[in-house]
Amino acid sequence: MVKIKKGDVVRIHYTGRVKGTNEVFDTTYEDVAKEAGIYSEKGIYGPVPVAVGGGHVLKGLDRRLEGLEVGGEYTIEVPPEEGFGRRDPKLIKVYSLGQFRRQGLRPYPGMEVKIRSGEKEAKGRVITVSGGRVRVDFNHPLAGKTLVYEVKVVEKIDDPIEKIKAMLELRLPSVDREKVIIDVGEKDVTLDFRPLLDSIDKNTLLLGELMLEGDLKFIGYEEITFKPNVQEILNPKPKEDEEEADEDVEGDEGRSEAADAGEAEKSVDTVEEGAEGKEEDGAEEHNDEKAATAEEEELRNEA
Repeated sequence: MVKIKKGDVVRIHYTGRVKGTNEVFDTTYEDVAKEAGIYSEKGIYGPVPVAVGGGHVLKGLDRRLEGLEVGGEYTIEVPPEEGFGRRDPKLIKVYSLGQFRRQGLRPYPGMEVKIRSGEKEAKGRVITVSGGRVRVDFNHPLAGKTLVYEVKVVEKIDDPIEKIKAMLELRLPSVDREKVIIDVGEKDVTLDFRPLLDSIDKNTLLLGELMLEGDLKFIGYEEITFKPNVQEILNPKPKEDEEEADEDVEGDEGRSEAADAGEAEKSVDTVEEGAEGKEEDGAEEHNDEKAATAEEEELRNEA
């Protein structure tokens, strides 16, 4: 059987579980996702394309894909330091209950929150609410956990065009890959997205091109050309210029309209509730700043 090596483009099926609890946290199987309660209607299920060693999956899993055989099924154990890291006591912070109440929030254990200070934002999870103090854990939920992956290597992709389409599938899954014009040389490749400009969001395409450039260089291409390129996406030609170009060059494609500029959101020391949605709070504000400061000092001493 064919063994895979770093730089190979392959398709794999996998299910990731937490060792000890057997909790499923990630899977490429739709039925497994539904059974585990992690199914998403926006999710894309089925064997996923990855460039081995390219960082498309968790570091500890990526490194262990090398040497596996196409068609084989494996159980791979990933320690915390190669998964989501070890738990760091310094990432547990204490806030006063009043800071939440002023934002119209009533915190509870398990509540996901976003804490903003200036231009910085961090996602965390409330672990305790007591005595006017709210403890928030900013460690990843799987930090400190040993992970177990069940992996099946479905196929190795050798055709150059199909390799590029596989990277397109990974980075721009909603794009019709058959409409992308791909021109491949020995060490160079051109991807023409212009036939899709009316059906793809400008920001999605911009991010996709930035990620694809790194992917294509990783699998061996030295010169990558995108049409339109990043600058053309950010600064599209005015409509009158496009019309003039159409008169000079037969068949020239039009460009997508510029997206509305987003407003930069700035806030200082604010708290927002996460995925669960904000809850109404009619209770009286309870503020205990001194207790929060003491709890922070206690945590630092424990660390």
